Amino acid sequence: MAHSLLLLPGDGIGPEVMAEARRLVEWCTEATNLHFTIEEDLVGGAAYDAHGVSISDQAMAKAQAADAVLLGAVGGPKWDGVEYDVRPEAGLLRLRKELGLFANLRPAICYPALADASSLKKDLIDGLDILIVRELTGGVYFGEPKEITDIGNGQKRAVDTQVYDTYEIERISRVAFELARARAGRVCSSEKRNVMKTGVLWHEVVSRVHAEHYADVALDHVLADNCAMQLVRNPKQFDVIVTDNLFGDVLSDIAAMLTGSLGMLPSASLGETDEKTGRRRALYEPVHGSAPDIAGRGLANPIAMVASFAMALRYSFDAGDIAGRIETAISRVLDDGLRTADIMEQGARQVSTADMGTAILDAL
Repeated sequence: MAHSLLLLPGDGIGPEVMAEARRLVEWCTEATNLHFTIEEDLVGGAAYDAHGVSISDQAMAKAQAADAVLLGAVGGPKWDGVEYDVRPEAGLLRLRKELGLFANLRPAICYPALADASSLKKDLIDGLDILIVRELTGGVYFGEPKEITDIGNGQKRAVDTQVYDTYEIERISRVAFELARARAGRVCSSEKRNVMKTGVLWHEVVSRVHAEHYADVALDHVLADNCAMQLVRNPKQFDVIVTDNLFGDVLSDIAAMLTGSLGMLPSASLGETDEKTGRRRALYEPVHGSAPDIAGRGLANPIAMVASFAMALRYSFDAGDIAGRIETAISRVLDDGLRTADIMEQGARQVSTADMGTAILDAL
C-alpha cells in the first residue's frame, strides 16, 4: 500500500529545501518497505501570484486527502502590500484550521557537532533535547472579536481575543503527557494564570488531566515569562513543555535558537486521530522562514526540511526506525564537518543545499 504525500514548497528557499526532502521520499520508496505517491501544489505567495489566494480550494482538497503534508516556507517582502486575508501566511493558517491541526510539536535538539554554534555556553546546551507542544488552533490568534475600530478624536482601538475551551486544553495536554511517557517522563505546563483567566483555566484543566490519567508522569507548572528566562538560564531542566498558541509561538523560537540555527529544526502539526481509520491529519515543516535574501543561491540549509520528513515517518507512518536512520545520517554528516552557510564555522567545509542533501543520502 502506497502512502500519499502532498508537497507544498511555498516561497523563497522553500522549493530548494523541499527538493532535498523529495529526494529522501524517493529514497524511502526505493530502499525501504515504505512506498509513497507524491503530489505537489502551491501555497503562500506562489499561490497568490497564480490564483489570487494564499492557497486554492484545489490544493486544500489535496491536503484533506493526503496521508501527510510537507510544507517548505511562505511569505516574503514581495507580498507585504497584499490584503490581510490573502497574505501568504493566511494559507498556512487555513491549512491548520481546516485540517484541525491543534498540536504543534517543536523539538529543540543540539547536535553534538554544533554545540559551539549556540549563543549560550557549550555546557548549557550540549545534549539538549526539548520538545515544545504548542496548542495551535485556539487562543489569541483565532479568538473573536479581532478588529481595529475608530473610536473618534483621531484614536483607534485594536482588539485581539484570547479564548480557550476546556476540550482544547484537555486534548493538547493529553498529547504532551503521551509524548513525555516515551521520553524522560516530565511535563512542564506554561501559562500566565497570575494575570489571565485563560491561564487559570489552563492550569486547572492540565492538573486534572494529569491527576486522572497521567500520574506516572512528573508535572510542573511555570509562568510563561519565567519559562522564557529558564530556557536561557538552564534549558536542560526541561523535557516536554506544553503551552498555548501565543506563548508557544514565543517559547519555541527561543528554544530553537538555543541550538544555534533555525535551519536545523523541524516541526510537526497534528490533528485528532480518526477513530474509524486510525488516521491523523498532519503537516510537517521546518521552523525557518522563507529567507528570500538567499533564495535561489544554493545557500539554504535543508536539514530542517529533511528532519521534518523524518518526523512524518515517525508520527504519520509508524516508521520510527527509518526516521532514526535519517537522523543518524544527519548527525554523521555534521560530524564529518559539512556545513551550509548558516552553520559554517572555522575548520569546516561549506557545501550547497544540494550537496548537503547528497551527503545525507550517501550517509544512508
